[in-house]
Amino acid sequence: MDERAAPSAIRFSRAICGDLGQAERREWWIANGRGGYAGGTIAGSLTRRYHGLLIAPVGSPLGRRLILAKADATVIAPERSYPLFTNRWKSGAISPAGHIRIGSFRLDYSVPVWTYEIGPHRIEARIWMEPGAHTAYAAWLLRPQPDAPEHALSLRVTLLANHRDHHGATVVGGFAPDIAVEGERLLVTEGGSFSLTIRARGGTIVAKRDWYRDFALPLEAERGLDAIDNHLCVGEVTLPLVPGQWRGIAASLEANPSDDIEAALKRRLDHDRSIVSTAVASSPAMSDAPPWIARLALAADAFIFARPLASVPDGQSVIAGYPWFGDWGRDTMISLPGLTLATGRPNIARRILATFSSFVSQGMLPNVFPGAGEHADYNTADASLWFFEAWRAYFDATKDVAALREVFPILSDMIDWHQRGTRYGIAVDKADGLLKAGVAGVQLTWMDAKVGDWVVTPRIGKPVEINALWY
Repeated sequence: MDERAAPSAIRFSRAICGDLGQAERREWWIANGRGGYAGGTIAGSLTRRYHGLLIAPVGSPLGRRLILAKADATVIAPERSYPLFTNRWKSGAISPAGHIRIGSFRLDYSVPVWTYEIGPHRIEARIWMEPGAHTAYAAWLLRPQPDAPEHALSLRVTLLANHRDHHGATVVGGFAPDIAVEGERLLVTEGGSFSLTIRARGGTIVAKRDWYRDFALPLEAERGLDAIDNHLCVGEVTLPLVPGQWRGIAASLEANPSDDIEAALKRRLDHDRSIVSTAVASSPAMSDAPPWIARLALAADAFIFARPLASVPDGQSVIAGYPWFGDWGRDTMISLPGLTLATGRPNIARRILATFSSFVSQGMLPNVFPGAGEHADYNTADASLWFFEAWRAYFDATKDVAALREVFPILSDMIDWHQRGTRYGIAVDKADGLLKAGVAGVQLTWMDAKVGDWVVTPRIGKPVEINALWY
């Protein structure tokens, strides 16, 4: 691969990683293409409700719940132990302070990579998600060192689980799963809701049931929210560290997750390389672009996820933003050309457009995509207009006449509805041909702040950007 095709480097030295304030301000986020994600600080501490190793939908495409909060690793040497993780507590204590052992942090494509320094030893740690599966991996590699002593090292990994909405917090005792070790796997089952499988090839797993109380979440305090959380320790893994060999855990909601760490890492990196190479090959402009553009193309992939429908089995949509947003009509249509067409993936653009076409109602696109069993909200005056712009961009890029013929009746009906009038007072003013919109108590544009029943910027009338799109 041309060196320009590799994403630009993102790397932080010990000066950043060893400074807790600096390290906590830098966060990593990864996704699996099915609405699941993981994220945290490079310090290894939790500062948000949304930090965790496996946050995945349970029951609906975006019914996201925190499943595995942490996999805290401690190196066990003959003379002492060395925690590689950091925790903040309600008391104000920082214990342990494993960030002081981080020599560097970087991204290998989308995969976060830490290098820990313990005397002469260098230990590499990585976290990633299986593309297209609710499976997260945490892995460690003892790098061969010519001057390292030969005494045995092992790794103790403490597994902290949960089962809460990713917007919420857990009280002690609020999560009471069945926990059992079956052969080489740990099973954590919560009624008929979910079953978490944790595997650790080459290691041993012991079941636990201990509450770790009073994690402090400073960024939630800044948001004015409850800033204390609790997690249940469900098990402990012991892994021998052998120079040059990967050791790690696979945590999954899938039936039979692979515990082959090296193969799983290769699949992740191959996926990422494919995303970048497809983008670079998509146009001369992309081929000649600097490496930071390849980094953007790779980041774009994290926002696209599967949203299958009965009418569109391979349906897809777009996360409006991490960590807390779902998929929004306006955001999806605005971002579609950049996320899919500029990165050489028009087939994904087509699936996204088909997915949203299924929810057109009274000439309008949903503002927020509905969850399972829910009704869509249509309080948006511009998502439908951006839908036309997205189709225009798709056709300009593909000349897909068949797709345009298929959607033309829907587009035509949308125009008719806007001309005669649809929800929320959205209609053409016959006096001047401009599009008017708005009723009391409903926000319809991107300026959508609402406090209780108070719409901060109602913009009832003929907003300028709405009419630019209509024109």
